[in-house]
Amino acid sequence: MLRNFCRGFATAKKEKIAMIGSGNFGTALVRLLGRNAKRHEVFDDEVRMYVYEEQVDGKNLTEIINTKHVNVKYLPEGPLPPNVVAVPDLAKAAEGATMIVFCTPHQFLKPMIKTVKPVLGPNYKALSAVKGIDFDDNGIVLISDLIRKELGCDTSILMGANVANEMATDSFCETTIGYSDATNGELFKLAFHDPAFNVGLVNDTVGVELCGALKNIVAIGAGFCDGLKYGGNTKAAIIRIGLKEMKKFCNTFYKGIQDDTFLESCGVADLITTCYGGRNRKCAEAYAASGGKKTFDDIEREILKGQKLQGTLTAKEVNHVLKMKGMEAQFPFFTQVYKISYENAPVDSITTTPYY
Repeated sequence: MLRNFCRGFATAKKEKIAMIGSGNFGTALVRLLGRNAKRHEVFDDEVRMYVYEEQVDGKNLTEIINTKHVNVKYLPEGPLPPNVVAVPDLAKAAEGATMIVFCTPHQFLKPMIKTVKPVLGPNYKALSAVKGIDFDDNGIVLISDLIRKELGCDTSILMGANVANEMATDSFCETTIGYSDATNGELFKLAFHDPAFNVGLVNDTVGVELCGALKNIVAIGAGFCDGLKYGGNTKAAIIRIGLKEMKKFCNTFYKGIQDDTFLESCGVADLITTCYGGRNRKCAEAYAASGGKKTFDDIEREILKGQKLQGTLTAKEVNHVLKMKGMEAQFPFFTQVYKISYENAPVDSITTTPYY
């Protein structure tokens, strides 16, 4: 199918890919984009990656990436193809791009979009790998909706059981791309699909995106269990309760989300791997183990070293919406994760709160 898709684009102008973001997940993804840009004639060979310039051992991070072909700060175990070029200037990184991928903390996204829009190439389309949600006075704002509105283009979503450090060593995994335009969905699949990275397509952008955001709240709860030295039964219960609230939240605020989406990589698989191996679980474990003596800000600095902790921020944003709608009591798990994270509720209340 992918071969036939390539033939259909053989005479078209080549697609130019840009990655906005260079954290561990963005770097893991751009490895695949670089490979496939060389592999398929549909794409221009060069893939630019916007990198926020930092000093590492007295040298610019972009210089290190472009000479050693590895992101030594955020994904040192994952060598990059030489056709991936690190660019410290956002506008230059995006210049001429017809396929733009966002993988950056969503609190930085709005000003970035304003910078890249004027320089993009013709007939551009976007993909979001940003895990989080935003809100305004009316309630929830999906990151993809923000991109669609500000860029004025079709936007697909990529979410899945994709721990970056494992992707860096080409351990087999799956992901899900949610699409609304089938042609663009196939094009982004072609850009990411790899023998070690199996891409599934789902015509459900909202379900894919919300699963990717909400599972980080559940991972915080799972990390609390680990920090308190609870066993597998307890952690499994918390994951199940969290999944149930994820599904309820999706169906409460949006219509048309497919039940099958929760069984894709973006759903239960991503939830499981994040609750056992992700950064949110790890930081929540450290918070619980400290007995509340360390703040999440402290832990983020110590453990993530420049990466951002999304689970607590998403819990805060979800709680804002639930308070606005008077629905906190209907989502006791999400509410309790928020209270532990921001209101100094006892960590062990993650299991003493009545969820039934």
